[in-house]
Amino acid sequence: MNRRGVCYDVGRVMWGQDWRPEFSPDEARRELQIIRDGLHCNAVRICGQDPGRVMAAGEHALDCGLQVWLSPELWDHNPSDTLDYIAKAAAAAEELHRHRPGQVVFSVGSEATLLMAGIVEGGSVFERLEHPDFWQRVQAGEHNGPLNAFLAEAAGRVREVFHGLVTYASVPLETVDWSRFDFVSVDLYRDARLKDRFAEILRRYFAFGRPVAITEFGCCTYRGAADAGGRGFAILDTQSTPPRLNGPYVRDETEQAHELTEMLSIFDAAGVDATFVMTFVAPLDPTSDDPLYDLDMASYSLVKSFGGRLGPLGAAHPEAPWDRSRLGTTYPGMPWEPKQSFGAVADFYTAQAAPPSQPLRPPDQPQRFVTNMFAT
Repeated sequence: MNRRGVCYDVGRVMWGQDWRPEFSPDEARRELQIIRDGLHCNAVRICGQDPGRVMAAGEHALDCGLQVWLSPELWDHNPSDTLDYIAKAAAAAEELHRHRPGQVVFSVGSEATLLMAGIVEGGSVFERLEHPDFWQRVQAGEHNGPLNAFLAEAAGRVREVFHGLVTYASVPLETVDWSRFDFVSVDLYRDARLKDRFAEILRRYFAFGRPVAITEFGCCTYRGAADAGGRGFAILDTQSTPPRLNGPYVRDETEQAHELTEMLSIFDAAGVDATFVMTFVAPLDPTSDDPLYDLDMASYSLVKSFGGRLGPLGAAHPEAPWDRSRLGTTYPGMPWEPKQSFGAVADFYTAQAAPPSQPLRPPDQPQRFVTNMFAT
């Protein structure tokens, strides 16, 4: 595995809610150092809506010696607005590319069929998924034409102003023309329905003559979360005030750690070039001694957050059982503590790490293919 990474969210925004309402460049710098030294990553995927935050974190990551995959994301906007946003972000990213040539990868978007308005009907990702015609249209492939038209224009506009490597974080229901990108990238979660077909699904991404990147994968932190896969977060009751879980669940850090190790092993055996675990930290999902309010169970993060970075959510619910003053002990002063999954990922990446003097291989490196996994 050439690039061993984690997703780092500097503030994705959905329905007006910033997933990192309190962003500190100094705190981000320290977390990126921990990603390098504690998780033993050599790459990081930086996600968020504010290009200023994305580029600031990218600069810190480059200074730490990490390869940076920039993923600026403007969700639920129309294609025209999204294209303008991506082009402006790419122009800003060019400054980082000049600073560290070959160490910056730019993503023109992520899961656009679901997360951008205009390809399928619906004003938000949940409205799109719940539209009565959604699955019929997806099964018919009706979304792929407008998706690839958007990606063609996005890639063209990005390459006009950004001269580094370019990719797109797809989702398995999309059929992408990968000829315009340097990496084949997919957000690939595993659940009970896909477990027997997971290797087959992964196999399709090796057919394009480009290195394969898993830009998101993960598991939440409760018993049964591995079976839920990418829907693990759905145990949150976001309609309650304050937010809580929608029923009784058992916290299970061991299950999360085991699932991540198993998926990393599959990706490595298949010859995947880059992996980015979802996600390092999720400040809006704090842990609690009260299981009903232990929102960290619904989180994919490798660390459990306390209540000190909740922003408006914390101010609106001062009575909620989240400890605002608690700080971690493993990394003193940080408002979180590593989970078992942090150690599991660190151990796996340590075992895979090349000697420090060995540079990252170029993206046109032929992919290793393991025939016993994908035997037909």
